[in-house]
Amino acid sequence: MNYTWKLTSLKRKDSSDLKNIIVQTYWEKTGTDENGNTGTFVGATPFDLSTVDPSNFVKYEDLTEEMILSWIQSVVVGTYEEHVNERIAKQIEEKLNPITEVYRDWE
Repeated sequence: MNYTWKLTSLKRKDSSDLKNIIVQTYWEKTGTDENGNTGTFVGATPFDLSTVDPSNFVKYEDLTEEMILSWIQSVVVGTYEEHVNERIAKQIEEKLNPITEVYRDWE
């Protein structure tokens, strides 16, 4: 499975010392199997304003998508990452083998 990440939106907030601190991110992780079938997990990752280190702060205008995605990827690890990847695989499986719901009047 080949995975790609995409930042879809974010929220920012000011503190007394710093401006435009990223406090919430929204993202997608898409998996593509060897046959080109895809599944996408949509996630949200918050960042606590109180944990910002002013000495290592990057101004909002200097941030890149890759930087922010690296922050998210450092949180989406272990069992959380396994869950995300399982949901992507399940989505692909459901596309390949859809379940059809049928309504029937039994009377």
